[in-house]
Amino acid sequence: MIHVIAVITAKPGKRDDILKHFRANVPAVRAEKGCIEYGAAIDADPAPQMQTKYGPDTFIAVEKWESMDALKAHAGAPHMATYAAKVKDMIASRVIHILAPV
Repeated sequence: MIHVIAVITAKPGKRDDILKHFRANVPAVRAEKGCIEYGAAIDADPAPQMQTKYGPDTFIAVEKWESMDALKAHAGAPHMATYAAKVKDMIASRVIHILAPV
């Protein structure tokens, strides 16, 4: 299994716009072969003091894939290219962590 944590930071005030497009794309991604989990998360509020907040412009995409091949196919899927084109001008930064469970 492969875990992906993507930290997406929107340009100021654009997070909700990106999330609208993200949510619209979720059914297509979840239908992909090898997709185990795919969703978005934002800072919990309220949360214990131990929390380090990402802030109002950032969300996290949490993904699980059956294999690296499934993840590679996802990255090349046409609906991902369409999503990327819709949100590219709204994103300030994107950091993707690809992890293997231990």
